[in-house]
Amino acid sequence: METMYSLFPQFLQNLFFHPCFLPVLLFVIFFYKFLLENSANNGKNLPPSPPKLPIIGNLHQLGSLPHRSLHALSQQHGKLMFLYMGSKPTLVVSSADAAQKIMQTYDVIFSNRPKSRSASRIFYDCKDIAFSHYREYWRQLRSISVTQLLNSKKVQSFRAIREEEVGLMVEKIKRYCSSVVNLREIAMTFTNDVICRASFGRKYSGDHGGVNFEKLLEEAMKLLGAFSVGDFIPWLSWIDRVNGLEGRLEKVVTRMDVFLEKVIQEHQNGLNTKKIINDESENEDSVKNFMEILLEIQKENKDVLSMDSIKAVILVSAFLFSNINCKFAIL
Repeated sequence: METMYSLFPQFLQNLFFHPCFLPVLLFVIFFYKFLLENSANNGKNLPPSPPKLPIIGNLHQLGSLPHRSLHALSQQHGKLMFLYMGSKPTLVVSSADAAQKIMQTYDVIFSNRPKSRSASRIFYDCKDIAFSHYREYWRQLRSISVTQLLNSKKVQSFRAIREEEVGLMVEKIKRYCSSVVNLREIAMTFTNDVICRASFGRKYSGDHGGVNFEKLLEEAMKLLGAFSVGDFIPWLSWIDRVNGLEGRLEKVVTRMDVFLEKVIQEHQNGLNTKKIINDESENEDSVKNFMEILLEIQKENKDVLSMDSIKAVILVSAFLFSNINCKFAIL
């Protein structure tokens, strides 16, 4: 008996340091979790679902064009389909009638967007109106945005800015004459200039204090749409650090915050001296820009908007306003 007990520690040591021990252990853990998920789902009345793989779920069935892949899957499994995007359960609705019922009858249940790493960092822990969860804070932001920032009257009030910037863009294209024109770069500059004049009251073209807002906004939009492993498989989030995604995100967020801090300080100084920041027009009836409106609201009621909330609202307004400007520019 004593000999058996003395051999037990040696057996454990040999077992733990065996080259096959770690792969077998991981396989057992994943297989056990897979069985638990299947047993939990068997008791629920879930929509049809294509076969999934451990860990990645149905991610392998999404190609380079996910909307087409989902359409093809819906042809096989129906208009209501249940998928696992990694470890995230996902309901895919491919029917207009079902989508209408969900948005009307079960809107509160499905009103929240899933939090992503990129959105949380760029929009200050989702303090904006687009990614914030449905609650009293979101309702206050919606009221501010609808009534004071993005209503039809406010958008129309920036018509002169859009017309002036379109004229400048056309003149810039004319100067190229018969040479090659980079329309993408010109359109991005146009959009950035309109956004800055509407949001901040002035242009911030090129580097401003070592920060290029145009390039930062473009990079932030790319990161919002980038695939993050950690969003779908949280325990594999370290891959985002290895592939450089998290580093790119932190760099953009840090530089964007430095830029917004400087802009806020400029406007606070302007409001304290009753000076409107708008170097594009000398008209006393100049339209208030977004930053001025938000800072005035924050000054009256600090409980409604924090500084981080102002930054988040300004950024998401910039994203939304860029799309609106493109439509009005065409008109």
